[in-house]
Amino acid sequence: MTQETKFQVGVIGAGTCTPEEAQAAYIVGQEIARRGAVLVCGGLGGVMEAACQGSKDAGGTTVGIVPTSRKEDANPYVDIAIVTNMGHARNAIVVSSSDILIAVAGEYGTLCEIALGLKMGKTIVSLEGGWDIEGVVTAKSPGLAVDTAFKILLQ
Repeated sequence: MTQETKFQVGVIGAGTCTPEEAQAAYIVGQEIARRGAVLVCGGLGGVMEAACQGSKDAGGTTVGIVPTSRKEDANPYVDIAIVTNMGHARNAIVVSSSDILIAVAGEYGTLCEIALGLKMGKTIVSLEGGWDIEGVVTAKSPGLAVDTAFKILLQ
């Protein structure tokens, strides 16, 4: 990537989450923005909304790949809403549009994105206590997850 090109970091996780998961996602979003990268996500609530809010609060740019046909369905912290009307199939677009992915907990939709990411040769960093899957890098904290992602991106 050239100096003018920003990394696009995907944040994946469930549309509903615990307060602890939301806090972790918020920190991930902040740290992504502080490094000048664009945050890409599924555009809805839960982990996605918390990460977008963290990014926005730190001056970042957010892109939401929305599963519906209405950009208004995106969470209020999404700068650019890409509507797909594809439901869960939009997960492939989230993964394809990301240079690297950070998983914050999640459910089957997140597992789908992890599987697609691994199949597409993307690196996935998961917060400890989340996904323990062969090929997924684990990080002990939100800050370390983003540090790890950027070390990999800058190699």
